[in-house]
Amino acid sequence: MEAVMIKISALWVGVVLSAHMGDVLRFYEPGIIEQIIAGEVEGLPSTHKGLLMSAIFMAIPIVMAVLSLTLPYNANRWANIIFSIFFFGFTLIWLFTTRAPYKIFLGSISLVFNAIIVWYAWKWVA
Repeated sequence: MEAVMIKISALWVGVVLSAHMGDVLRFYEPGIIEQIIAGEVEGLPSTHKGLLMSAIFMAIPIVMAVLSLTLPYNANRWANIIFSIFFFGFTLIWLFTTRAPYKIFLGSISLVFNAIIVWYAWKWVA
């Protein structure tokens, strides 16, 4: 049982690192620094509410990495299935809106990690 918990936790770390790597690489896109200085994100005004929503969204995989090691079996299993399916769906939709090869590559890695999390959690027997 502990081996599955560790594997799932490591996969959540992979999900968050692939997202954050994309965020770091984005700084190298032409014109992005100017947008940030102007207080914009994707051409829209950057707000505290929007940044908070982004922080909450990206905190979920971080929290799941910890919860995967600490939650009781049943809650752990279902939390991993539900949140992985959510992130898989979000990433899949997001992939259809981007053309940047690095974003497609990192998003694909995230999809694979989320699919493996669901598979491990689904097959997990206490």
